Amino acid sequence: MENIQYINRKTGQLITERPPSESLLKFLYHNPFGELALNLVVKRKLLSVLYGKIKSRPSSIKSIQPFVTELDIDMSEARKPMGQFTSFNDFFYRKLKPEARPIGNGLVSPADAKLLAFENISEVGDFFVKGQKFTLSSYLQDEKLAKKFENSAMLIFRLAPNDYHRYHFPYDGKVLESTKIKGRLFSVSPYALQPNFTRVFCENKREYVTLSTKDKGDILLSPVGATMVGTILSTFQPNSNIEKGDEMGYFAFGGSSVVMLVDKQQVKIDTDILDNTKNKRETAVVMGEKIGR
Repeated sequence: MENIQYINRKTGQLITERPPSESLLKFLYHNPFGELALNLVVKRKLLSVLYGKIKSRPSSIKSIQPFVTELDIDMSEARKPMGQFTSFNDFFYRKLKPEARPIGNGLVSPADAKLLAFENISEVGDFFVKGQKFTLSSYLQDEKLAKKFENSAMLIFRLAPNDYHRYHFPYDGKVLESTKIKGRLFSVSPYALQPNFTRVFCENKREYVTLSTKDKGDILLSPVGATMVGTILSTFQPNSNIEKGDEMGYFAFGGSSVVMLVDKQQVKIDTDILDNTKNKRETAVVMGEKIGR
């Protein structure tokens, strides 16, 4: 895999993404010697936990400005000015001003992310590596729930390090209790997913919750941890009614993902997103942006 590319939805332009540690990711997931290091060290939680602690120290604030400059992050959207962050992680999961992410009509994106959307879950395995079997029962570790959502559309929101790292509810409804699944911490970069999608998503630390809606059926939302993301923090109150755009939780440092399952009979994903996915391209979206009707 040579480059990570996605579509700017507003302009239609094809953008090449240059993630931090790009060369290291290629080595770890596309080189036999790198895979050895991956299995011995990188996927283990200890590394991510230690790194998270370092990024929560007051001394880590010195790395904020270089990170903002390198990844061209718009800090005018943040509620806090640059000088008020107490650590790098405090900056990383910063809140935004409400007007920075207006909430659109229909089903909206739960996060700032690069999006892949599949009308049928059966399409997912062949998209990444032909013949690689992905099953909801492996992902959810719940046969009954997997059966319930087996004919759903599946959306994968990939949050890059430069993205806003809080995620929100995409529709009004009642949110139930969250289920947590312990796991590894593989990277969710396309460099990792292309050869290892089933392994990454079915082995990584993750959790999921069901959002029951009045007119769109049940929506399943699942934040997924990754390398250097040892922490997934929920901020919602279980068994409560929520409004579209309400905050659901946030990730600490690193790339991460949110998986969403929706009833394809009740929700029609926007055509441009589906077409981009069929053409092997992610679509850049922001939290609150309409993605379906």
